[in-house]
Amino acid sequence: MTPSQPTGRVAQINVSPGGVPKLPVGQATVGPLGLAGDDHRNRRHHGGPTRAVCLFSLEQIHALQAEGHPIMPGATGENLTTEGIDLGTLHPGDRLAIGDTVVLEITTEAIPCANLTPYFTDGRVGRVSGKAHPGWSRLYAGVVSGGELVVGQPIRVLRAA
Repeated sequence: MTPSQPTGRVAQINVSPGGVPKLPVGQATVGPLGLAGDDHRNRRHHGGPTRAVCLFSLEQIHALQAEGHPIMPGATGENLTTEGIDLGTLHPGDRLAIGDTVVLEITTEAIPCANLTPYFTDGRVGRVSGKAHPGWSRLYAGVVSGGELVVGQPIRVLRAA
């Protein structure tokens, strides 16, 4: 891993008992299967150790809003809304060190589903498809090291060698 200086921060932490939107909380404990208090309606496609945490950036959300999409943080089901990290440059194996203890490892892109339809003009959820729009997908991560997440914590990118 190649460490870097803090390049971003946790802009929002989001959880729900299942479904979207996920709603903001000030802090949450993250363990091997994700954030405490968070669940999924469809566990076949969401959750589990390789999809424990979903990430999307505030910059992407603002750009989508500028395109006219009625999206807001948490709407795409992301657990962590990041700020200052270009998620589109991350690849499987790259890690995010958050605060003093939490380490997440990027595993895959999150495929958009029909539940996101209300947050996209004309239901165009494909706007956050990595295949159709490289660099615009939400990302899934596994938990390498758990701990407490707090809004505002710094995030460092650790690139896979």
